[in-house]
This record gives sequence, C-alpha cells and structure tokens, in this order.
Amino acid sequence: MLLLTALALALTVPQDPPANPQIDYAAFATLTRDVRALRAERLLPFARFQAMTGEKGALLLDARSRDAFARGHIAGAVNLPLTDFTAESLAAAIGPNRNRPILIYCNNNFSNHRAPVPLKAAPLALNIQTFINLVGYGYANVWELGDVVNFDDPKVGWVASPA
Repeated sequence: MLLLTALALALTVPQDPPANPQIDYAAFATLTRDVRALRAERLLPFARFQAMTGEKGALLLDARSRDAFARGHIAGAVNLPLTDFTAESLAAAIGPNRNRPILIYCNNNFSNHRAPVPLKAAPLALNIQTFINLVGYGYANVWELGDVVNFDDPKVGWVASPA
C-alpha cells in the first residue's frame, strides 16, 4: 500500500527537466507555497504600516524600477529594483541584520492608477514577487502594505519629482 501511495504521488507531481541547474521551478513553487501563510499574516493596514516605517531599524523598501522610484515614492523609502535582487545587493541595501523589519509596497497599493504607479495585473503585483524573493534570500521579517491608498493623500508622504 505504501508503495502504491508513493507511486501515485510521484505521478501527480510534475517534474521539471534538469536543463539548467541554475533555474529550479520546483523549488520556486515550494517556496511560494511555504511563504503564502507568512505573507497572509504580514499584510498591514496603512496606519500600522506607517507606524512601523518609523520604528528604529525598520527599512521601507521600494522594489519598483529606478525610473518609477525617481518619479515618485513614499518618503524614506530605499530603492532596490526587484530585477537587481541578489544576495549581495540585498545585503548592501538591508545591512547585516537579517531580522531587520522590511516594509514593502508596490503599484497595486495605490488607487491613482497613473504614473508612476500604473496598476499591474493582480496575480503579478510586485508585492507578491518581492515578498517571496526576500524570504527566499533569508529575510523573513517582511511586512507588506495591505491597503489601497491614494498617493495624493498627504498622510501617505508621497515624494514626487518635479515634472
């Protein structure tokens, strides 16, 4: 019976071809599944998110492109585009404390739906990818803005570059 169960499990889990040892979709799928519950616990209402950004040692991380960040961001945010995430770049931006609170937001946290925060497709919201990547690189103290806010609201603290 145990052999039949193991065989059934092996047949139901698709295996990726080992074409490139530097790309591991199965590990990504496992990480995504494992991070889901943690992320659900770390979605913050705006007031709590804002309060946490002011706490000693907290890092407000904006993982949007450099161009989007330059056109506008929440005051105090540090920019490291998701496409630039590596162990080295994250260590440089975050510092040596892997338990440092990291707060993240993305385009889909804003109701404005205009540059520099156009709405992304919901399943592709940058928050999801950023959260998964940070945890995957060993930073588990990640917190995410869970609300949708208007960046024109002075409480948001939006810093825009002059047009």
